Formats: sequence, C-alpha cells, structure tokens
Amino acid sequence: MIPLTDKHRAFAYQQQQSETAAERIKKRETERNMCFFDQHRFACGDWKWGHFRQHCNREYRTGETCGMKLIMQTVPVSQKCKLCDKIDTKQRRRSAEEDRINRWKREGGKFRASIERSYEMIKSLDREIYDLRSERMRKLQAV
Repeated sequence: MIPLTDKHRAFAYQQQQSETAAERIKKRETERNMCFFDQHRFACGDWKWGHFRQHCNREYRTGETCGMKLIMQTVPVSQKCKLCDKIDTKQRRRSAEEDRINRWKREGGKFRASIERSYEMIKSLDREIYDLRSERMRKLQAV
C-alpha cells in the first residue's frame, strides 16, 4: 500500500468537495423544475394532493403548473379517506343485515321472504365492498 501524501489528500478532498457542489447544483435545478404541493395523509394511510404552494421556473403562467408534483409538506388528517368511509358504512350495513337474519331465524320460520331479501342485500353489499377495496388498491398502485 502506498502512503498518501498531503498533496494526494488535498486533491481527494477537492474532488469530494466539487462532487458535492455539483450534486447541490443539480438538486437546486431539479427543485426549480418542479411545482410544490401540500400532501394530506389520512389515518387509513391513503393520501391526496393538497393546495399548490410554489411555482417552478418551467411554468410562468398564473394558475398553471408544470405537471410534475413534489411535496412541500405533509399534513396529517385524523379522519379516514372517503373510500374507507364508504367501505366502513357498507360493512356496518352488512353486519346489521346479518343480525336481522339471525333474529328472524330465532323467532321462527315466518320471515322466509325477508330472510331471502336480506341474503340478496348481503350479496349486493359484498360486491360493492369488493369493488371499493379494488378501487382503493388501484389508487395505491397507481403511485
């Protein structure tokens, strides 16, 4: 192994400093080429774009953005997103229908038509819940 002299160390230090300076310039240029937005993160883990915060140098027209979005800040939201709210509502309706069916079965066989109607309602709710969950997964994978 060859020992490093002060000259070699100084050259290596300059090279390291110039690389970091080049990286900083590139980062600044990249930041200027993007438009910044807020991000709202829901309790369920989903998110949505919030308000526009800062223009980049690509777009000079008022009210227009370049189309490339970066996050300026993340705003935590304590509620669930609309899709999760809809899923929860449908699951509560499904569980209420199951409770009704169980109650009617305990009371006797005189509610056969109502039981069948409730089974159809449960099938419909299952289909809607499946569709909503599929849409949520599609949105998560689209990012």
